[in-house]
Amino acid sequence: MLGNARAEAGERFVWLAELFDGVTLGHIERLGAGPGSHCWEVGAGGRNIPEALVATVGPSGRVLATDIDTSWLEPTGAYEVLQHDIAADPPPEPGTFDLVHARLVLVHVPDRARALATMVAALRPGGWLLIEDADTALQPLACLDDNGPAQRANRLRAAMRELLVRRGADLSFGRTLPRVLRAAGLVDVAATGSFPVGGLACNRLEIATIHHVRDELLAAGLADEAEIDAHLAAIEAGELDLTYAPLISAWGRRPAE
Repeated sequence: MLGNARAEAGERFVWLAELFDGVTLGHIERLGAGPGSHCWEVGAGGRNIPEALVATVGPSGRVLATDIDTSWLEPTGAYEVLQHDIAADPPPEPGTFDLVHARLVLVHVPDRARALATMVAALRPGGWLLIEDADTALQPLACLDDNGPAQRANRLRAAMRELLVRRGADLSFGRTLPRVLRAAGLVDVAATGSFPVGGLACNRLEIATIHHVRDELLAAGLADEAEIDAHLAAIEAGELDLTYAPLISAWGRRPAE
């Protein structure tokens, strides 16, 4: 539903990066990625994380960025770009990566078990898998203060959740990540959460997302034009303190052989 083909995807990448890149890169650094590391960014979307990984691994390292739609990636030579379906294609170069990372990918993939197995198979012994996914069911509201225009925002967020469910998304997937990583055979598993509330990035991400899914909301009868326009106007007027579902970051290490 939130695929890369629409122009709004680029806007969403900008504000998702503003909200979460600091969180992601902090975990990557703590897991030991550095000069010479080989890293695979799964479902990369935009350029931010691949470019940051290039700076982290240096000229002696390697960064591979993959996605079903690679149109937002720039194959400048600093990192490799490969069109790849994580739920259908085999892992590129199994057993070779020091770090494999995916953010806001698995929650949208119906065959999550196969996708996860592909990422685990790509790790070298001792390599780390970092998975970050939202748990919309854990905190389903658009605005925590459910008053005035916030009530309309929350109705529209519920409508978007319904669209995601119809597309096969698991809205409570984030909380299962530690268990899922252990079941995949990883060790030293742990997790944390990040929960943005309010500010420009939340506002602009909401506007881009609403524009992205507007036609689907209308076609499904889950919202009408007036309701959507009033919500966008309330955001522009600064009347809402928007938030997003907690981003659950979980990591685990492939046992050394």
